[in-house]
Amino acid sequence: MISRVLLCILFAVAIASVDCNLEGDILYSWKTLLVDPYNVLASWNLTSHNPCPWFHVTCNNQNIVTRLDLGNAGLSGPIIPALANLTNLQYLELYQNKFYGSIPSELGHLKELVSLDLYRNQLSGPIPETLGHLNSLRYLRVFHNNLTGAIPSSLGNLTSLQILWVTLYKICGFYAALLFESFISVDQTDQFS
Repeated sequence: MISRVLLCILFAVAIASVDCNLEGDILYSWKTLLVDPYNVLASWNLTSHNPCPWFHVTCNNQNIVTRLDLGNAGLSGPIIPALANLTNLQYLELYQNKFYGSIPSELGHLKELVSLDLYRNQLSGPIPETLGHLNSLRYLRVFHNNLTGAIPSSLGNLTSLQILWVTLYKICGFYAALLFESFISVDQTDQFS
């Protein structure tokens, strides 16, 4: 009986450490795809079984990643879909870098996300319709990218959304813009540059 209880406790501890390792593995695998000229991700290594002490990573009191602060870090590379596996992520701050490719639709699975700041990068393609599933989202800033297409009408379902900031000349969607007129911010500064 005692050995069964001990086995259950060991199993529970193993599961808890696997979750932390999974988050660390996701972030480390992303790091390997990024160009980091200023070495801001130097602390992101697999010698620590927990990504919480890494610079630019914030965790809650249960050692679960809740925030990535990589704004203005000089990074370039893709934003990987696997970031959607950081299920408790509340803030994804990737602004003013050189991230390229599309915004992964999988980010629409981050149910706890409050702020998604992707502005001033080199992202292309449409804003994913799946971002309309982010019911906790308050801030969505994607201006100064190469995004195309309509503002997804699904964003009209986001009752918590306070700020949506897009670049006018690369995004279309007159109907969607009317939905967001009370909180939309449209950047026109680079319209002719």
